[in-house]
Amino acid sequence: MNYINNIASEAVPTNAVIEAILSRSAAKYYDSTATLSDDQIRDLVRIGTSAPTSFHLQNWRFIAVRTPDAKARLHPIAWKQPAILDAAVTFVIVGQLADASAVPARLAPVVEAGIMPAHLVPEWEAPARGLYDNQPQRQRDEAVRSATFGTAAIIYPARSLGLGSTPMIGFDAEAVHREFGLAEDEIPVMLLTVGPEQSGNWPQKPRLPVADVLSFA
Repeated sequence: MNYINNIASEAVPTNAVIEAILSRSAAKYYDSTATLSDDQIRDLVRIGTSAPTSFHLQNWRFIAVRTPDAKARLHPIAWKQPAILDAAVTFVIVGQLADASAVPARLAPVVEAGIMPAHLVPEWEAPARGLYDNQPQRQRDEAVRSATFGTAAIIYPARSLGLGSTPMIGFDAEAVHREFGLAEDEIPVMLLTVGPEQSGNWPQKPRLPVADVLSFA
């Protein structure tokens, strides 16, 4: 089935990446007997961290909740949603407040790899400080943006590997922050359940027509 036909009446070029995106839907039912290995979880996060971040800050962290004990701790503070217990892993997607002072350290490997000349590092740090220093709302906005990009970069590869996933905002943020030891500058942005699916999940729901959401300037 070409999933593009669900959203467009004319032929659109497609490939495996596009098909994975357009066939993805939120998984409600998971195979509770299935597991993912630590290496599989690491691979998903490694792919997720290829997502873009402002000034290469990489201001995110991922907590893989996958043991029965950890699931039992998360379940009651995530609205007792069954997917927390049934999915192979639930990632607590953590955004870190944007901190411009971290720019030189984040760019050091880029310089070492020969991608960026060292003299450009201060030219990146200065505007980052202008954006984020003493700007708590911008710092928080960037934490949410980065974490969201990272989440999306896990969702679609997971789909391409035959895994279901669901981003979730149904949880007590303060309780998750406390229970999983987040730092003062960290925000639990969302949860992401990932794992082999069980039957019964819906296909991708129809979206608004492009004409309703796109304008040209």
